[in-house]
Amino acid sequence: MAEKVTIYDISKKLKISAATVSRALNDNPKISEKTRELVLKTATEMNYKQNRLAQALKSGRTNNVGVIIPFINRSFFSSVIRGIEEELSPHGYHVIICQSHEDVNNEIKQIDTLLNTQVDGIFMSVAKTTQDTSHIKKALTEKTPLVFFDRKKEVKGLSSVVIDDFKGGYLATEHLIKQGCTKIAHCYGDLSVALYKNRHQGYLEALKDNGITPLRRFSLQTNSKLESGISAIKELWKFDEKPDAIFCSSDYVALGAIQQLRQLGVKIPEEICVVGFSNEPFTKYMELPITSVDQTPFEMGKIAAQVFLEKIKGSQTLTTEKHVILAPKLFVRDSSNRNL
Repeated sequence: MAEKVTIYDISKKLKISAATVSRALNDNPKISEKTRELVLKTATEMNYKQNRLAQALKSGRTNNVGVIIPFINRSFFSSVIRGIEEELSPHGYHVIICQSHEDVNNEIKQIDTLLNTQVDGIFMSVAKTTQDTSHIKKALTEKTPLVFFDRKKEVKGLSSVVIDDFKGGYLATEHLIKQGCTKIAHCYGDLSVALYKNRHQGYLEALKDNGITPLRRFSLQTNSKLESGISAIKELWKFDEKPDAIFCSSDYVALGAIQQLRQLGVKIPEEICVVGFSNEPFTKYMELPITSVDQTPFEMGKIAAQVFLEKIKGSQTLTTEKHVILAPKLFVRDSSNRNL
């Protein structure tokens, strides 16, 4: 195996000191532009690779950040990551992606690994099973900025970027009421997770503001899977009184619900309107496009990165909290639009 080229090899070839080579490679202003260009050209020709570990030890930074998400195969999370990368890439940062698979034990291991790798920051959407936050607080102990996005925990000293889930739930329900619906069912997620709780509260508040009494049997807890939407319709159709609208806290649940309703021969939106949440790409490309609440994930990622940069550049202290709440957007499509 060929030996790695060092700054000493470059200095020997150019007959200049190793210190000059080092300064040129690190854009030291004391080095002339002519010398810098010559060193860089020679380094490229000799296939010189800078020692990132040595650079990190010297600067105190690795230029790596970690992103912990429940799943990578959801367009929402991949869009958030794209926003983070687009904002941080010009600053020389690289992104390390970790999946918790909704398991707090995985989350604990990943935070430990990222901290041991000495990342410059962590972006995190917590797992549904996360209750205790002691592993998250390690970031503060290690003086590593951590920014929550989408799903967060209340941890003193940590910042977050989320959407107004209450408003999202309210907008979806209000839209259904404006379509003439009065018997609105809600398929909600785990209410121990703040965002699902807030969407459910938005649903209830919209009903209250419009003089509609919610029926207990019209509220069903589901997980964010197509199969849950199918099961929800089967459960609702056990009763004589059927809903005339369904608001789902997940587009996947809405998709399952629509599939089952069609199998039952129920006309959408004439007999029942359906609204989802997240605005997954498939919602607008289906034969029956699905109305959905958009969470602006790309913007969320970019703003989370901006919050991190403010901390790392020293314009904020490590424990300065910044909480950004983005406005959700409702995209009305054929699954709920009776005004076509």
